[in-house]
Amino acid sequence: MLNVPTQSFPAPSSQQRVSPSGQSGRSKVALKPGHSLMDWIRFSKSGKDLTGLRGRLIEVTQEELQKHNTRNDCWTCIRGLVYNVTPYMDYHPGGEEELMKAAGIDGTDLFDQVHRWVNYESMLKECLVGRMATKVTTAIKAIVPPPPLTGLAPPMSVAPPPDKDSRPRYDWFQTDVAVHLVVYAKRKIPGSGCTTVDLRSGVLRLELLLGKMSYMIHLRLAEEVEENVSVNTAFSVGKIQLSIRKQDKGKWTSLGQPQELHNTFVQKKDRAPFYRDCVLVSKTEVNHNTHVFRLQLPRGTVVHVPVGKHVYLKASIQDTEVVRAYTPVDQNLAAAGSSHLSSQESDLYLMIKVYPEGVLTQHLNTLLTGDRISVSGPEGTFSVRRLRDVTHLYLLAAGTGFTPMTRLIRLAQDIDTIRETRLLFFNRREEDILWRCQLDQLAADDERFQVEHVLSDPCESWSGRKGRVDESMLRDFLNRPEGSKCYVCVCGPTAFTELTIGLLKLQGFSEDELHAFRG
Repeated sequence: MLNVPTQSFPAPSSQQRVSPSGQSGRSKVALKPGHSLMDWIRFSKSGKDLTGLRGRLIEVTQEELQKHNTRNDCWTCIRGLVYNVTPYMDYHPGGEEELMKAAGIDGTDLFDQVHRWVNYESMLKECLVGRMATKVTTAIKAIVPPPPLTGLAPPMSVAPPPDKDSRPRYDWFQTDVAVHLVVYAKRKIPGSGCTTVDLRSGVLRLELLLGKMSYMIHLRLAEEVEENVSVNTAFSVGKIQLSIRKQDKGKWTSLGQPQELHNTFVQKKDRAPFYRDCVLVSKTEVNHNTHVFRLQLPRGTVVHVPVGKHVYLKASIQDTEVVRAYTPVDQNLAAAGSSHLSSQESDLYLMIKVYPEGVLTQHLNTLLTGDRISVSGPEGTFSVRRLRDVTHLYLLAAGTGFTPMTRLIRLAQDIDTIRETRLLFFNRREEDILWRCQLDQLAADDERFQVEHVLSDPCESWSGRKGRVDESMLRDFLNRPEGSKCYVCVCGPTAFTELTIGLLKLQGFSEDELHAFRG
């Protein structure tokens, strides 16, 4: 989920992922006391032998891997690396049943389906058994031996490129004072933006997101430049132009030297998230346990997170890399201008609830102005194209599942076909409601927007809706006028999302009319 508190809706103390269809990808498991993420970090650093090999790293054959397929002796392989996950069984939020699905086999695909973004190498490094043995056929011997075990970084899987004519291409031109790089996407580009640029120490990295595909330019520029990048996009013709000022006047003989993965066009899921260190500019209180963290991107970086996408925050806590997904919000619901942020917006605003047992949120809460945190580029499957011709947009949110809804609400104001946007917002108590005054003011100012609050533990004076999501509540809230085109977005704790998606399907909503946000 995206920055969602499990406390805001009664659910097991597990962290489950929801598939696009709303079906759970992980079983519901209440972890035993003393088996939180922080407990696992402490246990894995205790010096105990978690592999049973007394510190040795071995080459594992397919036959050997298959032998370790029981609850008390469970090995699995992820991208060529083999781990003994037996000690992790009681700490896994999805429970042992989920881990056992990959017992004795290659679990890469299963892992990618659930949490591709998790740094398993950091989380399970004390459980590393070794590398899978290289397969050798009788006809052809491997010419290049596998990298040594100390590297532990298998090559990324690259999907076959689409038809050559459909691949983006780039060109460049220059003046005495500037160099200009032009990317031709060969298709229209969504107005919500899809380009990230990082320029550091003369190395340029540009990633262009086109649906499920990612196009990358990665160059060490030929000469020194200033770390200021101007990005201009012609959305209708699919053209992006980067302009960079040269440090010294003159003509270049080439643009630069290609770096790793330069000029590649692969599926986004095969491209590892790229992180840059951002500076905490401010932290503004929203309510008693939630703040808006304002993060400033480094100089030379342009990141625009499209509506409905999220970013990952990453921190090293007790020598373990911890990653969580968060959805950016605008400064407030009443911010002036279009819902689409400028492609050169330099700051990210993240609304984050701090949990007493939250490993990363507790770390974030200790950051001071000027401190740094690693932030990825945009991730996620939502596309604003899904709102094309929609007349009625319904948003169902629980707790900080509200965060992806904030920019959707503003986006809907700019879409003429949307006649009505309605938010059903679930919380525990009144003091938990995020941006309540802004929501109520927006509803008063815009006749196309309505909001209803639902509390599961209200005070006696509460006159609004009470309880938890159920069939009758959704039937009252959802209106499907004749000739309308409806779309429903859901975000909250996994139990809330699963139940809500199931109820919506019972009421006749199709897969194409539903989206469950997830990280």
